[in-house]
Amino acid sequence: MILAGTSFLIVQQAIAEDKSVSERRAPTKAEMTKPNQNLIIEANNSLFASKYPKQYQGWSDTAKSNEIVSALEENPRLIVLWGGYGFAKAYNKPRGHFYTITDVRNILRTGAPVDDKTGPMPMACWTCKGPDVPRLIAEWGEEEYFRGKWARGGGEIVNSIGCADCHDTKSKDFAEGKPALRIARPHVARALDIIGKEFTMSTKSDKRAAVCANCHVEYYFDKAQANNVVFPWMKGVDVDSMEKYYDEIEFFDWKHSLSKAPMLKTQHPDYETWLMGTHGKNGVTCADCHMPKVQGADGKVYTDHKIGNPFDNFENTCSNCHDQSKETLRKVISDHKKDIKDVMSKLEDQIVKAHFEAKAAWDAGATEEEMKEALKAIRHAQWRWDYSAASHGGHMHAPDIILKVIASGLDRAVDARAKLALVLAKHGVQQPIDYPDISTAEKAWKVMGVDIEKERANKEKFLKEIVPQWNKYALEKGLILEVPPAK
Repeated sequence: MILAGTSFLIVQQAIAEDKSVSERRAPTKAEMTKPNQNLIIEANNSLFASKYPKQYQGWSDTAKSNEIVSALEENPRLIVLWGGYGFAKAYNKPRGHFYTITDVRNILRTGAPVDDKTGPMPMACWTCKGPDVPRLIAEWGEEEYFRGKWARGGGEIVNSIGCADCHDTKSKDFAEGKPALRIARPHVARALDIIGKEFTMSTKSDKRAAVCANCHVEYYFDKAQANNVVFPWMKGVDVDSMEKYYDEIEFFDWKHSLSKAPMLKTQHPDYETWLMGTHGKNGVTCADCHMPKVQGADGKVYTDHKIGNPFDNFENTCSNCHDQSKETLRKVISDHKKDIKDVMSKLEDQIVKAHFEAKAAWDAGATEEEMKEALKAIRHAQWRWDYSAASHGGHMHAPDIILKVIASGLDRAVDARAKLALVLAKHGVQQPIDYPDISTAEKAWKVMGVDIEKERANKEKFLKEIVPQWNKYALEKGLILEVPPAK
């Protein structure tokens, strides 16, 4: 276990010292994988139920994690932080893998396309959602897969995250009951190579963690190529290295509707924070905690595929390493979470005020040159907040890392507001400015110009008229035996 942590530190040092690191880049179109008709991927999860009933039942049980919780309604500040971006319309807390297709269809962010050429999102938005994605990449090639709008994949991507996302289900090893782990998405394999984690050369433990990096990572869509998914690991996996990469290529996800800052939307850098945390450094993998080995009624040991909270299966997860009682360890983690939430709230407040102050400066006639450094500081502060907020389980994986990231975010937010104060004073704006009431989601949506009722009505129409067409196509093609749940 110690060797696993040491190897990661050596890899990070090698990345930092490698003189060619500045040359690491996203792939060109010519470097993307071509169609491979010899690569057969069976995406229908239900076809594995009879041969692997225990594992299939565990996977099916992720449906029990079915609660839909709106993070925006719990914390309306998010609506301001993501102003002008789809996340300001709807963002729900994570639930079971069983619902990945349902949730991406239902969320307001994907809009209400009327055909395969309309809607706000690109095809890349499907990329983490299930094994139909690697199937299509094999059939179409990467460039063709990533081409066009999200709705193109509506009838093809219909199986939620499952067997073929992590296993080579057509291999001899899999037929013999062995894990046959593999990286099913070419862009993931490329990213692992960049940080010295080439999958085929990795240990069994590293492979068990790497398959989670199919989805639980930070990534961006490379608009300069084919809107393809790229992991920004060219300089390292920590928050500063990824920020430096983004700054150098002048990438931004959107321009904020208030501040006009070129913003970064962090995804969910769970693999990265795990690598840097105590579990990753000691070789304790994602699967050890979220997919433990358990003993069935027949006495045989197997991997539990009900991916969820380790405390739900404490005796087979945490207690393998920790001597504390479940109650004691739960309180330790709860305290970590509270500490992080407390300082994260302070950072959110600072950034929200900075966005409104930037708008006030623009309204007063500030120039782009006057605003340049303040907007850069806003970008960096929110990147650090979002990195911390989007790291699912960061309070458990690496609380020390998350707290340091938030601290540096607070520093950047204070810097942004100090710079804005000078600009506001120069243009005769009395301070403090009047901040609008965003105490509820409804009030925040109104302040930010989001017609939430219209968005919801359009989505309902889409779910009623378009999604049934997708389901009909998938059933007729034999991609699924039953349609994904509606909610």
